[in-house]
Amino acid sequence: MPGPTLGVVFRPQLAPERLRGVVEAADSSGLDELWLWEDCFLEGGVSAAAMALAWSERVRVGVGLFPVPLRNPAIVAMELATLTRAFPGRFRFGLGHGVQDWMAQVGARAASPLTLLREYATTVRGLLAGETVTVRGDYVQLTEVSLGWPPDGPPEVLIGASGPKTLELSGSVGDGTILTAGTSVVRLGWARERIDAGRSAANRSEPHRVVLNLLAARGSMPRERAHAELAGEEVDDVTVSGDAESIAAGVRRWAAAGADTVVLQPLAGEPDVEGFVRFTAEQVAPLVREGW
Repeated sequence: MPGPTLGVVFRPQLAPERLRGVVEAADSSGLDELWLWEDCFLEGGVSAAAMALAWSERVRVGVGLFPVPLRNPAIVAMELATLTRAFPGRFRFGLGHGVQDWMAQVGARAASPLTLLREYATTVRGLLAGETVTVRGDYVQLTEVSLGWPPDGPPEVLIGASGPKTLELSGSVGDGTILTAGTSVVRLGWARERIDAGRSAANRSEPHRVVLNLLAARGSMPRERAHAELAGEEVDDVTVSGDAESIAAGVRRWAAAGADTVVLQPLAGEPDVEGFVRFTAEQVAPLVREGW
C-alpha cells in the first residue's frame, strides 16, 4: 500500500512574485503537490494556479479552496475545465463556504451557506461531467448551460469542510474533503465518520480522499514558534515540529488516522519557503514512505 501524498502550502501572505521560485523548488525537488489558498483579499486562486502549472512540469497544483459565494458556478466550471484540460492530471481544487466575515465584506454572504454549497457543488460537478444543466435553486439559477470544452474525464471535486453538516454534505456530493490546519488526529477520525455518514445516506461507495493541512515547524525552537503562531494554544495535537524524522513521524500519525494527502503548512515567519519545500520533498517524504 503506497504512503500518503505529501504537499506544501504556498501561503498567500507571501507576495505573488515569490510564487515562481517556490513552484520551481517544488517541481525540481520531487514534491508531490503544491497547494494554494484563495484568501481574501490576497492572490486569486485561478491566476495563481495557472501560473504555477505553467511554470512547472510535474508537480500537482491544488487550490484549497474556491469560496463559492464569490463566483457564478458556470464561470468557475469554465475556469476549472480550462486548467484541467490544459494540464491533465496535475490540477486539484476544492469548493467551500469561504470565511463568512469576508463574504459579508463583499456583500456575498448567504443566509444558508450549506444550501448554497450543495447547489453549487452539484452544479459544478454536472458541468464538469459534460452535462447540460438547468437549476432552479435557492441560490443557483442556470438554464440549459453546458461547457464547450469540458474535461476529457470528470475531475475530482473536493469540498472544504469542518462542521458536521458540511462534512456530511462533502460525503454526499463531493469526491473528497479538505480539512483545515488545527485538525487533531482524534478530530480527523470524527470527520471521517461524518463524511462516511454522508456517503452512506447518498449510497456512495467509491473512494473518498481526505486532504489535511498540517502546521509544521522546523529549525531552531520549532515547537515554541508553533506555539506562538497559535497564540498560546496547545500545539502537540495539531502540529508537527522538529527535524525530518519527527515531522515524518507526525505525518504518518495523521495518515494512519485517515488523511490520504498531508499538506504541510509552514509557519507564517518561515524565512526560506523554497528551502522548506526542498526539505519536505527530499528529507521528510522518503522517511514517510520508508516508515509506511
